Amino acid sequence: MRGPEVPGVLSADQAVQTGRAIAATQLESGAIPWFVGGHVDPWDHVESAMALSATGLLAEAERAYEWLRTTQRADGSWPLQVRDGRVEDAGADTNFCAYPAVGVWHHVLISGDDAFAERMWPVVRTAIGFVLTAQRERGEIDWAIGESGIPTGEALLSGCSSIHHSLRCALALAEHLDQPQPGWEVALGRLGHVIRHHPEAFTPKTRYSMDWYYPVLGGALRGEAGRKRLFERWSDFVVDGLGIRCVDDHPWVTGAETCELVLSLEAVDEYDRARELLAAMQHLRDPDGSYWTGLVYADNKRWPEERSTWTAGAMVLAADALSRTTPGNGIFRGEKLPSGLPVENATCCELENVSGT
Repeated sequence: MRGPEVPGVLSADQAVQTGRAIAATQLESGAIPWFVGGHVDPWDHVESAMALSATGLLAEAERAYEWLRTTQRADGSWPLQVRDGRVEDAGADTNFCAYPAVGVWHHVLISGDDAFAERMWPVVRTAIGFVLTAQRERGEIDWAIGESGIPTGEALLSGCSSIHHSLRCALALAEHLDQPQPGWEVALGRLGHVIRHHPEAFTPKTRYSMDWYYPVLGGALRGEAGRKRLFERWSDFVVDGLGIRCVDDHPWVTGAETCELVLSLEAVDEYDRARELLAAMQHLRDPDGSYWTGLVYADNKRWPEERSTWTAGAMVLAADALSRTTPGNGIFRGEKLPSGLPVENATCCELENVSGT
């Protein structure tokens, strides 16, 4: 498979080199830590695995998904943080636990491997079931469930927006395998509605760029509404020639957030702006194809001093979306992803009747 190529920004060979840099960090177990010696969490592990698939390293990607299959807990979750096979934080982040659905569907699109889809279906099904235990009646989903099994009582906009995308991918996999999940369609409709219309449902995190663009990246806002949201705070976060700030009041640009904004822009047909930002963040590229996490541009120092696999992964996925290289390039664009049950004008009681709860 040829790697994603964005002329004048990234060559196909450079993309494959980045995939190999991620693979070089992968542990024998299949787990992909943040960096050599770093911890593993399910979300960033999946982001890195998706880049392996997109650069043709299918065997390495499948090892990563097998690690998820063999380490999933009975309730469908994964620990929030693991290092060298030891659990450091046994709690479960609902967004982290939902995200394997995105990676699994992405790998199915690229590989066309129905045996893989069948093998991973129980993993996705039980993970989504776990996540939805934390959904409230209005639609928002608490960001974590503690070891006691009790949700935190706090929902985050960025996390819920990411879960929105994960649910769409889970439904696509379900349809592919002829495993209808009407309850998921209802849950997705509720979640999209609360993201679009009830900002008060979420703990305010407006300093963070992720709260700004994630409703677009996760597919709850698209078209003119998505463009409006991105342009409203453009000057707060975008630093010309460098990328975007992680937080609006710090002189710190980060590669992964920049690449996620690239994906968001591409999804609302802002190709030129997206390409400019992908080019801008290439100052974080290391000669071996890995990527530094960020740069404090006030004193021109890389910080933290780490080359993170998930930053490299986000870059590959952004390049694939822009170049439309692999069969999975449209996953963040929402191509062929179900939208869920439209609930904009439905009452909670009507939704309960539809879902059968």
